Amino acid sequence: MGEKPFVLLLVDDSRSTATKLARALGSEQYAPRVVPAGPEVPGLATQVDLVLLCLEPSTDTGLSSLRRLMDVEGPGRGAPVLVIAPAEARELRLAALRLGVEVVAEPWDDEELRARMQRAFSAHQILMTLASQVSELQKLSVLDGLTLLHNHRYFQERLREEFRVAQRYDDALSLILLDLDHFKQINAQYGHPMGDDVLRKVARALQLSVRETDILARYGGEEFAVLLPRTPLAGAITVAERIWKELGLLRVGPDDRLQVTASLGLSGFPHRTVLSPDQLLLTADEALYRAKREGRNRICLHSPVPMLSGSQRL
Repeated sequence: MGEKPFVLLLVDDSRSTATKLARALGSEQYAPRVVPAGPEVPGLATQVDLVLLCLEPSTDTGLSSLRRLMDVEGPGRGAPVLVIAPAEARELRLAALRLGVEVVAEPWDDEELRARMQRAFSAHQILMTLASQVSELQKLSVLDGLTLLHNHRYFQERLREEFRVAQRYDDALSLILLDLDHFKQINAQYGHPMGDDVLRKVARALQLSVRETDILARYGGEEFAVLLPRTPLAGAITVAERIWKELGLLRVGPDDRLQVTASLGLSGFPHRTVLSPDQLLLTADEALYRAKREGRNRICLHSPVPMLSGSQRL
């Protein structure tokens, strides 16, 4: 179990069993801490290597503590649990087994106790490793591999989810679609590795420009999407202007001499022509292509709303 002392939490109301456990395990290899069963036990379990929970047939506090320990979830999940229960307390031991923990009958064999402690700890480590791997795979499944922004699939899911919320609560929802100008020329002149580097730098610039509540994704190729929950078009214009200015400061290519520009299209809900997520996407796309037709490097809205004075050059 390693050179450092193995930290144990011995949960025992009477402390009599805990005393025998401490004596059986020794003090060099193990560092026991004895506490009574109580609501603080799950918190303490996150600070130790293993919990030894002593159950008594005459009280249900031990089983209550066990249930609370098994309810601890998340990255800081508590340590594995091994239950100590009297040999004659068959129903108690079965209840603990049904909750998914190792059980040792008292009186115990010292070697068996250590072996079961090691098995409980090893099994817990395997489960934690698997949980971490699953979490990482779930994260990767919604990210774009190049830019590490959210991917197209994740964006589509959130678009539909946020549109349902906006409809239900009569709230605002805005969408910004952004397409880099003349990006294919960068690929043609400098090669795809340079194009990939440009996309990564643009992604970082976008992350600096949007808010924590905004949903940023690589929509496809050199196109990006920003979904803005609970944001009317006026607020979306402010975000779009911030993005436009941040990209204007970006320099890429050999010796960082190339300037990146982008065309942006905005749309929002509620609007008489936006009655579905697909229509929100379509109207933002129409605004984006109008920006392209009108000369690129500018922001266009789905509705002909006058731009703010600071945006007249866009």
